[in-house]
Amino acid sequence: MIVTAAAERIPPPLIEQLAPNGRLVMPVEDSVTGHQWIVVVEKDAAGKISERRTLPVRFVPLTGEAERHPLH
Repeated sequence: MIVTAAAERIPPPLIEQLAPNGRLVMPVEDSVTGHQWIVVVEKDAAGKISERRTLPVRFVPLTGEAERHPLH
């Protein structure tokens, strides 16, 4: 899955839709610094989620229903 708008967190519906052995690539804004990073989320075959920050970027903000759902 590729998301082309930045959010403060990854919306839970996107994590739920991620297939086992799938990847989600999305720009996420750091709430402390305000910088955005490409984040890669991976779900293994057992459903375990891992997340890593890769490149600094600048994208338009994610809006609408997806942004209103906190991850944790």
